[in-house]
Amino acid sequence: MATTTREITKLARLTGPILVAQLTQMLMSVVDTVMAGRKGAIDLAAVSVGGSIFIPVTLLIFGLALALAPVISHFDGSGRHRRIANILQQGFYACALIGVLTLLAMSGSPYVLDAMEVEPQFRQTTLDYLYYIAFGVPAFVIYAVLRNFCEGLSNTMPSLVIGFIGLLINIPANYIFIYGHFGAPELGGAGCGLASALVFWGMAISMAVYVFTTKRYKRLRLLRRWYPPNFDDVTYISRLGFPISMSLFFEVSLFAAVALLISPLGPTVVSAHQIALNISSLVYMVPLSISMAVTLRVGFALGAGDPKNAMLSFKMALWIGGVFAAVNGLIMWLGGQWLASLYTPDREIIELAGTLMGLAAIFTLSDTFQVVAMGTLRGYKDTKYPMIMAFIAYWPFGLSVGIILGRTDWVVPAMGAAGFWIGFISGLSVAAILMSIRLRYVAKKYQRQQFQQQLNNAA
Repeated sequence: MATTTREITKLARLTGPILVAQLTQMLMSVVDTVMAGRKGAIDLAAVSVGGSIFIPVTLLIFGLALALAPVISHFDGSGRHRRIANILQQGFYACALIGVLTLLAMSGSPYVLDAMEVEPQFRQTTLDYLYYIAFGVPAFVIYAVLRNFCEGLSNTMPSLVIGFIGLLINIPANYIFIYGHFGAPELGGAGCGLASALVFWGMAISMAVYVFTTKRYKRLRLLRRWYPPNFDDVTYISRLGFPISMSLFFEVSLFAAVALLISPLGPTVVSAHQIALNISSLVYMVPLSISMAVTLRVGFALGAGDPKNAMLSFKMALWIGGVFAAVNGLIMWLGGQWLASLYTPDREIIELAGTLMGLAAIFTLSDTFQVVAMGTLRGYKDTKYPMIMAFIAYWPFGLSVGIILGRTDWVVPAMGAAGFWIGFISGLSVAAILMSIRLRYVAKKYQRQQFQQQLNNAA
């Protein structure tokens, strides 16, 4: 019992700061939306479309950086601290390479907008937004790598503090550059891009100052020697990180695709869907943070040669996430219409959004199970097969179910947005089952390998 209580406490201490850091990042997006919207419809649309282009490509950077956390936690758990400085620097090389590719991908934005046949002012504002925010990509690389370095050593508090620093920079920077105050040019929605770039640099510099000056990491000698790029190490990080990036991309792109498929159903349906999705996204920050925390605990336990504690961490994370999902699901089920009324006074939208949030209550349970299992697999440094499973569950299965139920009469009369939400539930449920089967296999395989290693050492 004492071991279980101790593990729950450690998970909670890791999860709390990660959750706050994730929420501050969401708040930055909300601030951008609100402040650009007050400037004008074109500015709001430019920020929305520009963000839709920028966020997916930066997921490649952050997903790659996420691979550092379990690697570093393995080294920490096994006491191999001398290897951490090298792997941190190799992480910089790997993410910097993806950063360059990100900038190249963003350079194709004019062709994307031309294909959309948008009006000239909207096109130019969106391109200006992307031009300015591109200056923040190098800083985002630095921040992402150093954040996952800290979290790999089970130190999540810097993510919380620096997340607040970013939010504090974001609000006045938006005010200055969107509206043109204190002698700055009035950039409109494009000013959000410049403000975001400044936020990235502020967060990167803050994180770097902390990491390279704190006594906590002095023993690691992070800058005592500069290691040249090592092909094997960079490839190893990329092999772990690329599947994480793609798993994130598959999920984000699924919701983007559904938004497009729902759009012909009219503004009422689109609005109700967006409200339910916005609330669900906010709630998702909790299981996502638990997932990131369990990755660290599992990595540390395996590095210390304690696979039993690794699975205990998974069970406790699942228990914490399940309790939260049940409570939250009940609130969404019973209070869905009240929550929707906070967004709009339109009764038709409120009623439909309330129905969708009833489905979102079930969706939250499935999502919690699959994201915690995926986080545990990352702790085992198993990312390739979870990526494949995520793709199958989200796209060929979940999206197909959504289209069939939402837009056709093949099974039942077309259900509209509700059909797509049943598709979400189906896809995430399949992902949860597949991830659980994979985790059971990986955990047993790891235990067999450790037992065999112990026999070899004894011989």
